[in-house]
Amino acid sequence: MKSICVYCGSNFNGDPILRTAIEELATVLVAENIKLVYGGGSVGVMGVIADDVLEKKGEVIGVIPQFLMDKEVGHKGLTEMIITENMHQRKQKMADLSDGFIILPGGFGTLEEFFEVLTWLQLGLHTKPIGVLNVNRFYDPLFMQLDVMVKNRFLKQINKDLVFNETNATVLVHKMQNFIAEPDEVWFKDRNLT
Repeated sequence: MKSICVYCGSNFNGDPILRTAIEELATVLVAENIKLVYGGGSVGVMGVIADDVLEKKGEVIGVIPQFLMDKEVGHKGLTEMIITENMHQRKQKMADLSDGFIILPGGFGTLEEFFEVLTWLQLGLHTKPIGVLNVNRFYDPLFMQLDVMVKNRFLKQINKDLVFNETNATVLVHKMQNFIAEPDEVWFKDRNLT
């Protein structure tokens, strides 16, 4: 893996456990020579992860729409900043540049980005690993909801299992590096669409 896209919040609540987890993720990315691709912001968890990777001499590519640059929330010190016309182009560019995806704590936008790339994986539109860095069990309720979806047969267990759910950044990245997706067997096979 040469690059990982990190989806995360544009806010940061100051939680020291989250702060430590972000630094650990930055450390493993730089140690494994993996570029950080992210939303280009200077604020929130986004700004923290970018600053940490840069401080450790890693490479950071930001992708941000023009309207957010106009609001002066774009990071000024990245290895590369790509400015898009809109949010849709931003998300596509981030996905195109990345060999995998990690989800840190965040809000609506983080969840929307997570479920979009996860749906793309389920449909076989990409074969890139997706991992949740479940800091302080932040995403436990979300995974409980996924279990409810499986129980009620709106989601197959094999599709739920596409997501790595780890509390340790090093373990998560190493599992993602060993990921091999077979999406044709995940979604299409049971529906006789291939």
